[in-house]
This record gives sequence, structure tokens and C-alpha cells, in this order.
Amino acid sequence: MRTNNTRRPRFRKSTIGLRCFRAAATAILVGITFAPAAQSADAPDTAEGMRLFLQKANCQACHGWAGDGRKMDNQMPDGSNLRETTLDRAAVILTIKCGRPGRSMPAFDKLAYSDGRCYGMKEAEAKKLGLFDPPATLQPREIETLADFLFAKVIGKGAMDRAKCIDYWGSATDVCRDLK
Repeated sequence: MRTNNTRRPRFRKSTIGLRCFRAAATAILVGITFAPAAQSADAPDTAEGMRLFLQKANCQACHGWAGDGRKMDNQMPDGSNLRETTLDRAAVILTIKCGRPGRSMPAFDKLAYSDGRCYGMKEAEAKKLGLFDPPATLQPREIETLADFLFAKVIGKGAMDRAKCIDYWGSATDVCRDLK
């Protein structure tokens, strides 16, 4: 029984990884699939991931603000509907880092094709397949934060509706008004 003088221990960010590891280990032991990224994204990380999606990486230009493939600018390439993707977290991170040569998805890792780490290709080969420069390069932690955001708010969440829109933006906004 707790008294008013006892305090509940606060979890710091450094314990999130340990909690995810324990949950993943438990999931493996009982034979279920577990996506720790979707479970561990906290509000500040989600907000940072959304900022990366909408602003720094400008993913919305091709994938749309909701990640549903409805792009913002008809000059930009057609991005896939991320809400319906079946990629797992590792594949999403690889796609963000390495892009998709020949598919108009840029590589956001500035060293992606400098040493053959992406698909075993060098920059000249990737450029021949149509790889283009991203709007910005992302640090490895930013790529992970962006992937966590996508799994928390976009991937596997189904078509955008009013309730999902409000959850996505954190409050009712004008863009959510016309959704059912």
C-alpha cells in the first residue's frame, strides 16, 4: 500500500530500451510477433518524427501529409501509400537510408552509396538507376525516430478518417474537418 510520502519511480528515456528488450524477449519466448518501435514511441519522439516527416525530410511531398500516397505537389514523384505498407521496421529503415533506385525514393543517408552499404551498389550505379538527391540528409537517430513515428501514427493504421486525423495532429484541425 502506498502512502502519500512514497513516490512512484519515474522511468527515464534510458530505460525505454531495456523495457523494449524485455518485452521483445518475452514475445520471442511465447512465439508472438512484436514491434517494439510502435510500442516505445513517446510523445516527444513522435512529435520529432512528425517534424522530420513533414519538414526536414519532406516525406509529405511524395507520400502526402497523412502518408497515404496523396502527394502535396504534382511535380514530385508518386510516393507509396505508407498506411498500407507491409514492410517491417528494418525494411522501412533500410528504405529511408538507402532509398529505392529506379523508384524515385531518395537515400537520406549521405554515405549510402559511398561504400556499397546499400544494395551493394556505389553512387554511379545508383544514379544510373535514377537515384536522386534527397531534400536533406538524416542522421541515424533521426532515421530511427522517423521510422518510430511512422509505426506509431501511419503504418498499419488504415485509411485516414476524422478520429485518426485528430490523433495524428494531436487536436482537431481544419484539415480534419472534412473527413468522415
